[in-house]
Amino acid sequence: MVRSTTIAATVTTVASIAAAVLVLVASADAAGGRVGVGFNASSISGFRPGGEVFLTGGGAYDPRTASNTDPESGFVHSNGGFRCLADVGQGPLQGCLAGQGIRWDTDGLLQSTGFKCTGAATEAAKTAVTDAHTAVLESDFYRAGDGNDASFKSVKVIVADHDIADDIPGLQNVWIERVGCGTANVNFSS
Repeated sequence: MVRSTTIAATVTTVASIAAAVLVLVASADAAGGRVGVGFNASSISGFRPGGEVFLTGGGAYDPRTASNTDPESGFVHSNGGFRCLADVGQGPLQGCLAGQGIRWDTDGLLQSTGFKCTGAATEAAKTAVTDAHTAVLESDFYRAGDGNDASFKSVKVIVADHDIADDIPGLQNVWIERVGCGTANVNFSS
């Protein structure tokens, strides 16, 4: 019974977020230079000692305003839902336990970031750059009970409509800092 209630609450949250994303995407489409994005990633993982995260959401951003020196000055409005599917043992989401997580929102739009999908010493370092097909975000994540106080701050996230890690088998088009990469259903509009 508790699991059914939790699943129903998660489905309701995701449906609400999807509706909000459609509004944001339509608004972004009307403004020159702005890009709308919506995505759903059922599993993001790869780093050790471990962790797995579900991430969904979307919003709008203007790639021309991205900045690594002042990411909060760029135009970005995005948010969504997340849930830790397995305990995260490293990085900015360290301490997020399986079953925790409600929502995330974005504080800034980064021009670029370096990343790895697994963190292995043998994995080549990669760079993602914000453009009309890739959003590099700096985001806050919230667990239930923390209200408007972010549980995890300044977490980097990448969402793209293409493979960002061609050295890793399969399609990798979403990434969370020190959690890893995954495959997402992604839609961009500009």
